[in-house]
Amino acid sequence: MDVPFLASFPRRVVVFNPTGRYAAAQVAAMREAGTNLVAGIALGRGGTVQEGLTLLDDVRELDAPADAAVIYTPPEGVLDAVRDAAAARIPTILVGAEYVPLHDALRAAQAARAAGCWMVGPNTLGLCIPGQGDNQGVLGSIVPGFCMPGRVAVLCRSGTLTLTMARLLTAAGVGQRAVMHIGGDAVCGRNPHEYLAALAADPGTGAVLYCGEIGGDKEYALAEAIPHCPKPVVTMLVGRHAPAERRMGHAGALVGGERETAAAKQAALKAAGAHTARDPEEAIAILKALA
Repeated sequence: MDVPFLASFPRRVVVFNPTGRYAAAQVAAMREAGTNLVAGIALGRGGTVQEGLTLLDDVRELDAPADAAVIYTPPEGVLDAVRDAAAARIPTILVGAEYVPLHDALRAAQAARAAGCWMVGPNTLGLCIPGQGDNQGVLGSIVPGFCMPGRVAVLCRSGTLTLTMARLLTAAGVGQRAVMHIGGDAVCGRNPHEYLAALAADPGTGAVLYCGEIGGDKEYALAEAIPHCPKPVVTMLVGRHAPAERRMGHAGALVGGERETAAAKQAALKAAGAHTARDPEEAIAILKALA
């Protein structure tokens, strides 16, 4: 399994709906990090320029294919935007919006898979591949200054935890192959075990750190994949003290039964061969020992 942005960081990135306040700020940050943004897709604004970024009405108007799309449309527009990006065969599609309707998220994920695209999100801060581009390879909102080049691939369900772990790892001198927020909603474009399968074959990855949380059952598929990964996997599950049947933070973090608790998931991951950590300090200590 090949993850496009790991094999070769995108050199031609298009941004859907870059005109809002949040999106405009992220566009500026990505450019500052060295990400090559070639155009923005903004219906009705085609032919104009926003802070040096050429705007088009339709992705089909690009003068050459893009290899990544960052989508900042509101939740109700995500499905159409993903379908457009998938029809254009853009290999990496990143969806920032939270609160995407469940069935829209399912259909968007299906459309991306059917086209052979790798969809990150919805509800993602994005990803950073340290050492790519002129400075850092960034798609989305990961702060490049939090990251440093290395061989630990970081996968997180929580956006806040993604930023926290990147910053703590860097402060501890543990470099990252990639820092990836896979999305906090119940439906993700790709699930943790799919990332692990790709990272197992990635020559730049020496170890994998997975930071999960309560709710859902994605960690059980990850547990089934761990024995097939030749690289060490460190896992940390947050939400150990969360009350049952109360959503914590976002749509994916809701305990519906004992199987969805942090303790049950961590036990399954440990039984599968993962190095388990209770907190960031222990996770970093394990990674240092493995190195």
